Amino acid sequence: MTAQATRVRQSRTGRSNGQWAVDGREPLNHNEEFKAEDNGLNVRERIEKVYAREGFDAIPADDLHGRFRWWGLYTQRKPGIDGGRTAQLEPHELEDRFFMLRVRSDGELLSPAALAVLGSISTDFARGTADITDRQNIQYHWISVEDMPEIWRRLETVGLETTEACGDTPRGFLGSPVAGVAADEIIDPTPVIAEIKRRYLGDPELANLPRKFKSAITGHPSLDVAHEINDVSLVGVVHPELGPGYDLWVGGALSTTPRLAERLGTFVTAEQAPDVWHGVIRIFRDYGYRRLRTKARLKFLLAEWGTEKFREVLENEYLGYRLADGPAPARATSPGDHVGVHEQKDGQSYVGAAPVVGRVSGSTLTDVGTLVERVGASGVRLTAHQKLVVLDVPSDRVEELVEGLEAIGLSTRPSPFRRNTVACTGIEFCKLAIVDTKDTAAATIAELEQRLAGVALDTPISLHVNGCPNSCARIQTADIGLKGQIITTDDGEQVPGFQVHLGGGLASDDREEGGLGRTVRGLKVAAADLPDYVERVVRRFLAERDGTETFATWAHRADEEALQ
Repeated sequence: MTAQATRVRQSRTGRSNGQWAVDGREPLNHNEEFKAEDNGLNVRERIEKVYAREGFDAIPADDLHGRFRWWGLYTQRKPGIDGGRTAQLEPHELEDRFFMLRVRSDGELLSPAALAVLGSISTDFARGTADITDRQNIQYHWISVEDMPEIWRRLETVGLETTEACGDTPRGFLGSPVAGVAADEIIDPTPVIAEIKRRYLGDPELANLPRKFKSAITGHPSLDVAHEINDVSLVGVVHPELGPGYDLWVGGALSTTPRLAERLGTFVTAEQAPDVWHGVIRIFRDYGYRRLRTKARLKFLLAEWGTEKFREVLENEYLGYRLADGPAPARATSPGDHVGVHEQKDGQSYVGAAPVVGRVSGSTLTDVGTLVERVGASGVRLTAHQKLVVLDVPSDRVEELVEGLEAIGLSTRPSPFRRNTVACTGIEFCKLAIVDTKDTAAATIAELEQRLAGVALDTPISLHVNGCPNSCARIQTADIGLKGQIITTDDGEQVPGFQVHLGGGLASDDREEGGLGRTVRGLKVAAADLPDYVERVVRRFLAERDGTETFATWAHRADEEALQ
């Protein structure tokens, strides 16, 4: 970095924000201190050689609550602690002696052998638990530290890993589930993701970021990786002169201060893409705010700099060349969850199926692997919508696959509510959660399937259920987003419930661009009353909509009374 650039970016207030390129590297909080003392990647050796042998009590706090995340491990919530106590107790009072474990998929194909390994880990070490997350991870619970060496050994036999699945690191990539096979694909992102991982996953130089860094890359016109809510996204476009490549987006994230990503207006070739990704993450590493964890995301830096300055710094200080100007992505052509049967460019089919809010099990994963192998398909990819897609299904075996998936609880023709409901982990296992999510959502889906069985929905209505304010289930970008909290009923009773966000959404085939939902003052719903509320508001929408108006459009114009 030049001296001039350093002078330009000195803090105007004189107070350090912990920006390495401006303020130096002196740690300003305990998170920064433990990261400076020892790189989080180093903890794996201690897990394998010390903690797996000596047990949970041998783990010091900075490893347990900090560096373990660099290998996908968080302590899970102790059973029996109600949501009203979440904010009252210290982390060590909330946590159990077991772990949640995330396994990255990074948009890669999970072969039958990989599915068998994932299923065996669930069955042997996780009490049968397994969830498909909206980050295309497989997430386990009830993991003991003693079992981690064997779990890693099994994962590595099929090319899977937990490296930097959590922590202040480059987390797992979202990749198009139909990369390389879709007939309408603009560009196959698989080589780009593979090259970025080859160069940079586990790189100690990128293992101490201000906070987490999320990436998404797609070349499919369905816009299937939620590109507006990632720190960096590359979205397939066709340049009029340079051909297929990517449009670059930066600075998206939700949580308690939601902000949608913005285009830099650049065109990125496939050859440039790994360097561009590396440039963006190093900007975050060097200029991201580290003083306060609540401000330590790329979206806050983008808000201060703006897109013009961000592009200037990227090109001048990190790439050393100017990127071409490029077009924006076209409107999405189809739903990005890929549910149903679709023809591939080679004449075979890919088949998308929906579990209930991403919840599967060890036996489900094992059975899927067996079924995939039996019908001669190549494997499975996970989606950003808690679904799975089977690839390379021979045309004469499609119905056999569809029937087999249905028999193990995975529907290729789900009801609208099963298809469009997403839920985070919730109070069952998460230390931050206030309310239950998975079971509440599943029960709501079952009720709505009965109550609205005869009601025609020609537009999807998404329902996202989150156990706390942090929006792991993307509540601000759902038609009906539900933020868990303890609410007070009219009778003065405190019960689990939700604050309601309405009319949010990401770019899709029925929405040209993403937008955040609205909140209605005082609109809160008890968890027990959730089916009643959703049924009521859906029926009002259908009665009041203007022609083919979407739910989101109606929700933003409707009177508050209609949304109650």
